[in-house]
Amino acid sequence: MTDAALERVRSLAFWTGKVDPRPLTGGITNRNYLVTDDGRKFVVRLGDDIPLHNCLRFNERAAALAAEAAGVSPAVRHIEHGLMVIDHVEGRTFSEADVRAELPRVAELIRTSHREVTARLRGPALAFWTFHILRSYLAELAEAGHRLSADLPRLAAVAERIEATVGPTEIVFGHNDLLPGNFIDDGQKIWLIDWDYGGFNSPLFDLANLASNNGFSDAERERLLAIYYGRAPDDALRLKLAAMEVASLLRESLWSMVSEIHSTLDFDYRAYTAENLARFERALARFEDMGSA
Repeated sequence: MTDAALERVRSLAFWTGKVDPRPLTGGITNRNYLVTDDGRKFVVRLGDDIPLHNCLRFNERAAALAAEAAGVSPAVRHIEHGLMVIDHVEGRTFSEADVRAELPRVAELIRTSHREVTARLRGPALAFWTFHILRSYLAELAEAGHRLSADLPRLAAVAERIEATVGPTEIVFGHNDLLPGNFIDDGQKIWLIDWDYGGFNSPLFDLANLASNNGFSDAERERLLAIYYGRAPDDALRLKLAAMEVASLLRESLWSMVSEIHSTLDFDYRAYTAENLARFERALARFEDMGSA
């Protein structure tokens, strides 16, 4: 925690008295702090715009307010440039195993979020079109001479194949970052937090992002699609989900590769790149097997 960041959080006019901010671990885009003020707990999120990652704070604020109105995310209590104060949720932060164990509730939450956050969003908001983001990342990595730049032409060709497979799609305002740590169960409901990457996208991206980030089995993918769409999936829908899983893991891998170059946060991006590229290759092999069946 930098002295300047600590002092900014401590000196917010929002507080009713003296506070002692405590850093929260786990964030790899923002700096987050837990603050207790007058017996109530809040989370302070500090983060600048990150255009390279399609992360602009005006959009995060709009998404967080819409998600609060939809009842899927905690209340936003204070907003300043590059800073938000939200209610702290007392509960269990999910692991991958928790997401799988609570799949019916999580799937219903995603469906509700897509419907209700989209309906409550107001004003300017970003798109998060997966394949535009992949093209932008690939170009940035090529121009920067990334250590894995010899692999970029192959990855670009994979992205083109996946985009063609997905084809035309419906559009919702998605979360686009469904890591297990973004779900919190307070004992009565599951909350969905951290809307940094919110944007208009195919609903299949969130479903694929959920499956790929949380180690879903084929049976769990079937349940996810059936709950979300209210019907048993057919082969065409299964293939599109498999394609979007490839896109999701490629996006996470390229995000990490770009972060290796540009991020100033203390995080092992090289290890994160390796982990996600391995997942990407497994998802690609599965997609190719399905496509040739």
